[in-house]
Amino acid sequence: MERNEMIFGIRAVIEAVEAGKDIDKILIKKDLQSDLAQELFAAVRGRNIVVQKVPIEKINRMSRKNHQGVLAFISAVTYQHLDDIVPGLYEEGKNPFIILLDGITDVRNFGAIARTCECAGVNAIVIPERGSVSVNADAVKTSAGALLHLPVCRESSVFEAVRFLKNSGFRTIAASEKAVVNYTDIDYTVPVAIVMGAEDTGVSKEVLRLCDDMVALPQMGVIGSLNVSVAAGVMMYEVVRQRMGNCK
Repeated sequence: MERNEMIFGIRAVIEAVEAGKDIDKILIKKDLQSDLAQELFAAVRGRNIVVQKVPIEKINRMSRKNHQGVLAFISAVTYQHLDDIVPGLYEEGKNPFIILLDGITDVRNFGAIARTCECAGVNAIVIPERGSVSVNADAVKTSAGALLHLPVCRESSVFEAVRFLKNSGFRTIAASEKAVVNYTDIDYTVPVAIVMGAEDTGVSKEVLRLCDDMVALPQMGVIGSLNVSVAAGVMMYEVVRQRMGNCK
């Protein structure tokens, strides 16, 4: 799989949507107006599909074919939802473990995190619909195929996902260099959801306020923060360490 499958042209995209294809996102030329364009807007309404209105130059850079101002990208996986996954985890008697990514846009970090998630027994990874990476071919390759085995939930926002998990009995924990609590001082043997933020801005303020705990990894050097995929790996294996110790 070299890249996500790309569909171009308004009618072709409408047919893909109506056929139930797993569409990652649709790019539409700004100010696109026609009866067929209105039919496309009606087809995507109410579906979990990201639609971005962009300058025609951006679409032209991606395809020189007769795209009519519309490009769609087929997702490498079928996105899922927390409200479908979480009840099943409890019904199966599992101790749920979820990772949420708040604003991460680097596909290599995403793939590396997903690879560690799969190895560490994470039950699902959560990304928001907008302002985030998505599951494309590069991410799958970087994850060594882990993204083909790990449920990926694309939710309306990380904030809403955290709120749902709190209401579902999870302890929600945000990793932040601003925290004063050491990451090892938290009990991860309960159902847990860990939020990792973008390297430039970290976890958003509203999500930090919503989470039950905010923890930091100790820094011994002069660089301000760890790479997010490395930090996520450290956090995940603290969960593994505590849960394995708890089983002895």
